[in-house]
Amino acid sequence: MAVRLRVKEVAQEKGISMGKLHRAADVSYKTIKRIYSDPFYATTTITLGKLARVLGVSPGELIEEVPDEENSSHVVNGDQ
Repeated sequence: MAVRLRVKEVAQEKGISMGKLHRAADVSYKTIKRIYSDPFYATTTITLGKLARVLGVSPGELIEEVPDEENSSHVVNGDQ
């Protein structure tokens, strides 16, 4: 199983833009942009906690398990 970030979906549901999210969470805009464009991006638990606080959800609500096949296009050189 792979872990997929749901930050983009949750932020859109709550009407929070990337700019507002990065400022309120004190996370770089580059990191937010990367998470939005690659939901399989490996981020830290600290960043996940900051984003969850701003979005008003638990950190667990920002991740979901998906079958490995869905993540196969993100595997580089056989590394996961």
